[in-house]
Amino acid sequence: MAVHMRQAKVRPALVLCSSARRTVQTYKAIAPVLGGSVEVSVEDDLYGASSAELLNRLRVLPERLEGVLVVGHNPGLGDLAMELAGDGDPAGLALLHEKFPTGALATLRVPGRWAELAPGQAYLESLVVPRDLAK
Repeated sequence: MAVHMRQAKVRPALVLCSSARRTVQTYKAIAPVLGGSVEVSVEDDLYGASSAELLNRLRVLPERLEGVLVVGHNPGLGDLAMELAGDGDPAGLALLHEKFPTGALATLRVPGRWAELAPGQAYLESLVVPRDLAK
């Protein structure tokens, strides 16, 4: 996934990462491709967070942040991606509604302010799953 992220020029301003050992390991594996200026917040509350809890966390982000990467857990993270994506890549949307596998990267474009983020507002630009990268 790190190679894909480098090629796709994924450059979040902030990474929200669950404090679980596995998610921290995942973050550390992709950190070198994110660039040196990314802010990282490792948070206990992200472990086991529901989609509603994750949405509430995103709603309190500073408006200055243009991009956020959430490294978290299913089912909450997959449910959030599915709830936010109101439109977008048809193949990605179909896969998103089928399953959000471990290690997947959903890229969502969110219009407006973080505080006003609501279900169905985001555009799913892509959904990349590990099995696709092995091809």
